Amino acid sequence: MDETGSILGESLYSQKDVHLKAGGIIPPVAQRLHREHIARVTQEALDMSGVAPSDLSAVATTVKPGLALSLGVGLDYSIKFIQQHKKPFIPIHHMEAHALTVRMIEPVQFPFLVLLVSGGHCLLAVSKGVDDFLLLGKSLDEAPGDILDKVARRLSLISHPECSTLSGGQAIEHIAKQGDRLKFSLKLPMGQHSDCNFSFSGLRTQVIHIIHKKEGEEGIPMGQLLSCVNDIAAAVQYTVASHIAKRTHRAILFCKAKGLLPQNSATLVVSGGVASNQYIRKTLKIVTDSTDLTLLCPPAKLCTDNGVMIAWNGIERLREGKGILNHVENICYEPKAALGTDISGQVREAAIKVPRLKLEIKE
Repeated sequence: MDETGSILGESLYSQKDVHLKAGGIIPPVAQRLHREHIARVTQEALDMSGVAPSDLSAVATTVKPGLALSLGVGLDYSIKFIQQHKKPFIPIHHMEAHALTVRMIEPVQFPFLVLLVSGGHCLLAVSKGVDDFLLLGKSLDEAPGDILDKVARRLSLISHPECSTLSGGQAIEHIAKQGDRLKFSLKLPMGQHSDCNFSFSGLRTQVIHIIHKKEGEEGIPMGQLLSCVNDIAAAVQYTVASHIAKRTHRAILFCKAKGLLPQNSATLVVSGGVASNQYIRKTLKIVTDSTDLTLLCPPAKLCTDNGVMIAWNGIERLREGKGILNHVENICYEPKAALGTDISGQVREAAIKVPRLKLEIKE
């Protein structure tokens, strides 16, 4: 990537098909595949770009948070690469990268509100600068993408004729279009908590209970498709979207009350793998329309974890001279890592009541 954000060369080895067949990501398998392909993929990107390693200004690599085994492969390879070619190193927090990706496409000024939703994370933060974040709330247990994947797996959507090549979240979104969410009543998580934290594990428990009950009623064994899979998918997707929308709405109201966002032309940026879900995007658009914010999402291919966003984060840090290392002796990866300064307690103390919005999405 050059300093303007133009992609000069890129290469991808996708593990998606392997993980689909396994029913989810198995860390040692992911690690092995990373290790087997990282050198080739890096060389292909360099070859395509026409840039020699000696011409690079720096190398940026994800060091936190994420799967430890995969982070380790990337960091080990990067350290050998920069030592061989004597280049500066920029360690990247991958949630920061998700937050900043939109600035590669749109001239979004700081500060802005960011919602990061993926298979491993769910958080709301104010992005005040390239490395300056105020954390308003995060998931207290599981992430929305993880819940959608687990429900899809429990519904055996891999054997659905229309879903065999889709990830769990994509399968739920696809079949929910033909479903009736009102056929199943799911309790919205954390209804009694006036903060911006998220919780999805209770929702998963509700859904698994419903699936088990319906299998008994229909007399089918686990692993076969229920007649009501579309309706269950629609109910789950609606509840996940509603929970995310309500917490985001509260975050917007809190930021406005505290003057954390511009009075005019404030922006909500939504990124992460689950941001590719069009139903959830449309639900959030209802929230931003009602609060006079602009909703921005990177293109779907830049929402899921990708090397482009890491490179862009490196460009942003390089421009400001922040976090650029010439010595890497003490650098290590961190599977768990918070983002920014946590002010979720202030949000809870504000106890902002969120007005009801009609979250009806027409497909």
